[in-house]
Amino acid sequence: MVKTIIEIDGMMCNMCEAHMNDVIRRTIPDAKKIKSSHKKNMSKFVTEEKPDIEKLKKAIDEIGYKILSVDYQ
Repeated sequence: MVKTIIEIDGMMCNMCEAHMNDVIRRTIPDAKKIKSSHKKNMSKFVTEEKPDIEKLKKAIDEIGYKILSVDYQ
């Protein structure tokens, strides 16, 4: 299992968190335990293998947010 933590710029409210969770679900279909926080400017999720971050970056850019950093645990 790979835990991915992404720092995101642009989330301002709970609705932003919901949009982020939706785009992660659509882009990374095997993502589980998806949580986003506008207060911490981050989203995290778990996958079986390392996710395609370039694909996720593109999807997040398209909805108006920006990935600042990515960390794996």
